[in-house]
Amino acid sequence: MAGGAATRVWSAGGITIGALAERTGVTAEAIRYYERVGVLPRPTRGAAAHAHAGYRRYGAADVERLSFVRRARDLGFSLDEVRDLLSLAGDPGRPCADVDRMARAHLEHVEAKIARLSALRTELRRVIGACRGGLAVADCQILRALSDAAEPSTLDTAPTEPSRLGSATARGAPLPQARP
Repeated sequence: MAGGAATRVWSAGGITIGALAERTGVTAEAIRYYERVGVLPRPTRGAAAHAHAGYRRYGAADVERLSFVRRARDLGFSLDEVRDLLSLAGDPGRPCADVDRMARAHLEHVEAKIARLSALRTELRRVIGACRGGLAVADCQILRALSDAAEPSTLDTAPTEPSRLGSATARGAPLPQARP
């Protein structure tokens, strides 16, 4: 990657937003968004006499902070949670019990989401299993199951869950327990 941003050395004025994006895997658009919402501090701008006059310039601390934000977002933490984690990380003498509580609460949220997705998968498999294939769309069992008027009993399979499972999931409502 000769000449690429990843191989550039730090100049006295820092790196550009493009180089920061390449180093962290975060798009320039997302970087600007993080600046607007206060997750990433606004960068310095190049001096008028400098070759990069007016361009945003980022330092090593910005790369580290943005990498932290990306890893936290990749783990599913919300922006508010990322702000809280950054605040906690900024106080190195503080006990990590608060961070541990946040991570455990987030894990519970992820596990609940996995359970909802698992129930959704079960319902989709049931609906797909009712498909006889080769029929006209008017007789499609999948479309019938997705219809608000359709009841699970209209399918040629044993009813297990309401056909509107996906709607409940989209609203964040708890899913019914799948029957064996």
